[in-house]
Amino acid sequence: MSRVLIVGAGLTGGVCACLLRRGTANPLHIVVWDKARGAGGRMSTSRNPNNLFCTVDLGAQYITATPYYSKIHKSFYQELLTHGVLKPLEATVEGMMAMEEGTEHYATPSGMSSIVKHYLKEAGAEVFFGHQITHIYHRGLWWEVHRKGGSPEQFDVVVLTMPVPQILQLQGDIGSLLSESERLKLEDVSYSSRYALGLFYKAGVQIGVPWVAKYVFNNPCIRYIAIDDKKSNLVSEEFGRSVVVHTSVPFGLKHLEQAKEEVQAIILQELQMVLPGFPEPETIKCQKWRYSQVTRSVADCPGQMTLLAKPLLVCGGDGFTHSNFDGCIESALKLFEVLKSSL
Repeated sequence: MSRVLIVGAGLTGGVCACLLRRGTANPLHIVVWDKARGAGGRMSTSRNPNNLFCTVDLGAQYITATPYYSKIHKSFYQELLTHGVLKPLEATVEGMMAMEEGTEHYATPSGMSSIVKHYLKEAGAEVFFGHQITHIYHRGLWWEVHRKGGSPEQFDVVVLTMPVPQILQLQGDIGSLLSESERLKLEDVSYSSRYALGLFYKAGVQIGVPWVAKYVFNNPCIRYIAIDDKKSNLVSEEFGRSVVVHTSVPFGLKHLEQAKEEVQAIILQELQMVLPGFPEPETIKCQKWRYSQVTRSVADCPGQMTLLAKPLLVCGGDGFTHSNFDGCIESALKLFEVLKSSL
């Protein structure tokens, strides 16, 4: 039985694992590693430590499907809608950019990470969190993969789906496998950076704004605010209240290396300027997105880059397409093509 390691429990990794399970006849042992404490990647959903029913999306906020992607990725949207993972976004998002006629927007009643969790469950993958990959060594017909604080393991196939800069930071034989042109292409990839605050409130707290979500255009720090429980239609005495605040990209870049506690205080101060009298939260989660969205993807490598064919070492993710749901699906489909021909 071939052992396949997928590094990254985000959307690309989850869909890739699911496609492998459904689309290959040979028995596979699919293993997923992620350095985080839970699934989702940049589709992360955090819980209030004082009330686990109360959640907030700190990364992606909703899914936007253009008519083109609604058609070519129809099966993915239908599956998620059928299982109740997605539902039409009923709330109006103030300041949302005008979209092509026929574009649909979707929310996630159980948080954005539920999309990734759905695919990982369908894949029947063995998923390990707190597993940070550090080294990859080529050992003839297989790969020896090392992780921080753990013993090395052997795999027949390795798929890397983390942000491109993290691929370049890996030690071992990665450097010798990359040609000069491949290295230059990977080094040319760029990402935006931002911070997100998750604000948690006890049930019954009144948040006196007339909107569910809005983009902010007149503040150098804050770019987007959403009453997250309303966005997901989860308002309940049991669930509590939650708000998410995203910063602008220039603010994120300016404060990227600053302590999160200091940045959190600045964002809260700006929030009071944007919305005077906004209630004080019970609990706060501050998330730094060093690699938020791809601003320049890998050139001339749509969806994936194969570093070695036998044994297979391949990388993908939104760094090879674009940073949204459909970009991750595109990469997962390209990765699956390569994996299927290899396995």
